[in-house]
Amino acid sequence: MPLSITLRQLEYAVAVAQHGGVTAAAEALHVSQPALSVALGQLEAHLGRPLFLRRAGGPIAPTSFGRDFLDAAAVQLAALGRLVAGEARPAAPVPFACFEDLAPVVLAPLLRRLGAAAPDLRLAPQVLGFEPLIAALRGGRIDLAVTYDLGLDAGIARQLLARVAPHAVLAADHPLAARARLTLADLAGQPLILTDQGLSLGHMRRLFADRGLAPQIAHRAPTLDLMRSLAANGLGVGISYTRPATDRSADGRALVTRTLADAGPGEPLVLATLRGNPLSAAADRLAALIAGMQDLLPESSSIETMAPGMKETRAWPTATRPDD
Repeated sequence: MPLSITLRQLEYAVAVAQHGGVTAAAEALHVSQPALSVALGQLEAHLGRPLFLRRAGGPIAPTSFGRDFLDAAAVQLAALGRLVAGEARPAAPVPFACFEDLAPVVLAPLLRRLGAAAPDLRLAPQVLGFEPLIAALRGGRIDLAVTYDLGLDAGIARQLLARVAPHAVLAADHPLAARARLTLADLAGQPLILTDQGLSLGHMRRLFADRGLAPQIAHRAPTLDLMRSLAANGLGVGISYTRPATDRSADGRALVTRTLADAGPGEPLVLATLRGNPLSAAADRLAALIAGMQDLLPESSSIETMAPGMKETRAWPTATRPDD
């Protein structure tokens, strides 16, 4: 049956019950008594039963049916008020993503700290590559993401969390391992191992091309772990932004990492959201918590972090973000 009852009719009827009469309810709601009486009559006509006992010269009182109906209506109106105010509970889990190379280093510590800071916040984390992560943001399948600022267009808002220096990954006995720092020119003549991700691969090529260098790519590894293992076994020199804390490859061989001194200011690590996609209260809270965690990466990976309160030029899509 089509629902022809209006919220205003329910609001008026509940107010009459709460204030004990039509006149008092009309004054409380700042509406005319005739308008309220008409709405109340329409509601009762639709229900086919009176909500109130009307006594000439006496106070108005709910009928037996009206008492239960009005109690239920008051509960529903209160719930709608919380819903409109963004306070609906229980909140759905917040879907968010972490870039796949960052996830082994960032995700578990992030979840641990979020659990301590906001144990009631329900989360639905995902681990995605660059292209799937961007597509999930654009499609509304995730609310926010922790990722490098690669492939993010103007429709995606970013908050800078840190800048991360690229580094070379070498076998412990590689001749270049004796140096404290390396340059891209030092690596141009070496067989290189890069992770086989379209955006990442193109970015690494541009680092060399911008300096007039031509990299010699020997291997394309589908994962960071495999890239590190290939490097540790002497099959080339890896380059990455993500730097796990361990000095061993997955197969147990020793490796060393050396920062690339001439690779520019570092790659931005950002918290990304889609412009025009207002966040839920829970997602907004998650965003504020992550933005306040300025030490997500191991100290050796980050060359600059944004202190709380520093201005970021890429604005959030809503006005409820941490202060610039």
